[in-house]
Amino acid sequence: MYFVEKSFSRALRSLFLCLAFLNLAGAQSRIESQFRIARLKYAGGGDWYNDPSAEVNLLRFVREQTGIDADPRYEFVELSSDRLFSYPFLFMTGHGNVVFSPSDVQRLRTYLERGGFLYVDDDYGLDKAFRREIKKVFPDQELAELPFSHSIYHTPFEFPSGVPKTHEHDKAPSQGYGIFLGGRLVVYYTFEANPSDGWVDPEVHGDPAAVRLDALRFGTNVVVWALSH
Repeated sequence: MYFVEKSFSRALRSLFLCLAFLNLAGAQSRIESQFRIARLKYAGGGDWYNDPSAEVNLLRFVREQTGIDADPRYEFVELSSDRLFSYPFLFMTGHGNVVFSPSDVQRLRTYLERGGFLYVDDDYGLDKAFRREIKKVFPDQELAELPFSHSIYHTPFEFPSGVPKTHEHDKAPSQGYGIFLGGRLVVYYTFEANPSDGWVDPEVHGDPAAVRLDALRFGTNVVVWALSH
């Protein structure tokens, strides 16, 4: 009798451990399948790391508004990292210099050719360096301004005049530029608009609620476009 009870107890413990393992594996699988954004860490001295709440708030908004299983946390990745290809969406911003090494250039091009997407937002002061470095990645292409009719401005939210202006820089119009591979937009660059500043916690910049809402809606359009193309 003691032997039977002991064996039964062991079986229960084994079953419990098995179920716990399966639940953990299922949770891990779900986490790995969630949509995540990685902040691109680059060399050159620019503040690639500024406003870390931006992606967190955007991902939370995307999840609430679209039902996309987004994981609202801040993550960053270097082009040299083995984790690079686990992210479908890279976000790059900052105010200063950018330097891509020859290896970085090749890695970024390979990432984009394999289906990755890069969104770059000039936080004022990034433009010259970014244009110089992205030319290394695509020497045979120029950043082309997207027409207001492009679907990135119309799904799921309407922006008939293109990129909404979150912060004024040089009193110039907002612009959105792109680089295409095989007809697919692989790099999207916003200039003189700075919508990512509107994603951050409201007390950081003190933007009006309507401005922040526009910025979050616009960021949602970029995410939806990247995931559906």
